[in-house]
Amino acid sequence: MLRVLEERNFPVDTIIPVASERSAGMEVTFKGKSYKVISLADAVKAKPDIALFSAGGSVSLEWAPRFAEAGTTVIDNSSAWRMDKSKKLVVPEVNAHVLTSSDKIIANPNCSTIQMVVALNPLHKKYNIKRIVVSTYQSVSGTGQKGVAQMMEERSGKNGTKAYPHSIDMNVIPHIDVFLNNDYTKEEMKMVNETKKIMGDDTIRVTATTVRVPVKGGHSEAVNVEFENDFEIDEVKSLLKQSQGIVIMDTPSQNIYPMPKDAEGKDEVFVGRIRRDESQPKTLNMWIVADNLRKGAATNAVQIAEYLVKHSLTGGKLHSATTV
Repeated sequence: MLRVLEERNFPVDTIIPVASERSAGMEVTFKGKSYKVISLADAVKAKPDIALFSAGGSVSLEWAPRFAEAGTTVIDNSSAWRMDKSKKLVVPEVNAHVLTSSDKIIANPNCSTIQMVVALNPLHKKYNIKRIVVSTYQSVSGTGQKGVAQMMEERSGKNGTKAYPHSIDMNVIPHIDVFLNNDYTKEEMKMVNETKKIMGDDTIRVTATTVRVPVKGGHSEAVNVEFENDFEIDEVKSLLKQSQGIVIMDTPSQNIYPMPKDAEGKDEVFVGRIRRDESQPKTLNMWIVADNLRKGAATNAVQIAEYLVKHSLTGGKLHSATTV
């Protein structure tokens, strides 16, 4: 988040890095200047304009309301508030317009959901989506440092860190997050429920299979989408090219299609393998790739903050931002 804030030249006078009590006093660097990490309690007292949270659901549930009560606008990267009916779930390219100055806790969606809705929203506006079938190919960085460590240790022949119930190197695991009573995983149901909320349409039917693959960074998705109205492939490509935050990579004859390495370190959503589903009418196949740590998390949160500042939804010029 700090890197994205710096790269995008986010308009801020003061950065307040925040962590648990045991990390207080450590230093982080932003734009060449060092800032001391302070505790959550001290950060609330500082009354920053915006707080960017990425500290897990339990911290968010306890502390986001405290910041909100102090007048701070919280942008939360955990799953804590995503399906709360009183909180907005926002992907700026899709539904930033729903935000108001009274929204003091704003939820940042799941990484795999973000990249999918960015690509599908312009098509939904034109053709009206009926049903989405999505299979994901999600990198180990989505699990955090433990996931990366397990893969790299297995790759070097070590037997150490275990983030997964099975080996991940030279393997794929059709299991992300915990299994629920319906035998879908929590990650799969996040995609189902969050898609409907972000796109503002409960009639869209969604089914998902989420899979962990031995890739260090970048999530990929095979998406099959059925529309109410028919389409032309050239028009679909034109709509996507004209849409904010999307890059088309779709020249199969030259082996050009998006891959995780193409998205690494970038903020856009990459789309390719765009083709008609020949098994049924009004149905499209797409391949969608994005950097899960950037557009799937940090960048999306910063873009929400940018929207708040641009539209004066934080009370005017931003003076301070907190990263938790």
